[in-house]
Amino acid sequence: MESRNKEIVEAFIQELFTKGDLDAVDRYVHPDCIVHDPPVPEAPSGAESLRQAAVMFRQALPDWHSDLLQLVAEGDIVVERFRASGTHTGGPLMGVAPTGRTLVLDGINIFRIADGRIVERWGRLDQLGLLRQLGLVPD
Repeated sequence: MESRNKEIVEAFIQELFTKGDLDAVDRYVHPDCIVHDPPVPEAPSGAESLRQAAVMFRQALPDWHSDLLQLVAEGDIVVERFRASGTHTGGPLMGVAPTGRTLVLDGINIFRIADGRIVERWGRLDQLGLLRQLGLVPD
């Protein structure tokens, strides 16, 4: 079960964030998924908040991709530690016009899996680091 749960999380992250396949949300996330920490401010609740995060990052950083640094599973819980990056050449991100710089975002997600789908997510992103890279917060 644990290895299957890890496969679900890894496939979801790669298909949604690296490949930009917005339908990955429908395939891997239960429609009533509880998202405790929406990755995007003012995002709708549930599964749609994950789709909105992918849209936001891929529009601003067309080559956005997520590199898996660690994946740990115990029972129905999978913890993912990642580093995502992309070149800010698309649209604005957090109100900042494209900078042409490569932006890096580190984070940790915790997913709960039930019946082969993500039913709950907790997450922490290095938002301060991202704001610094965008020049919105001084170093």
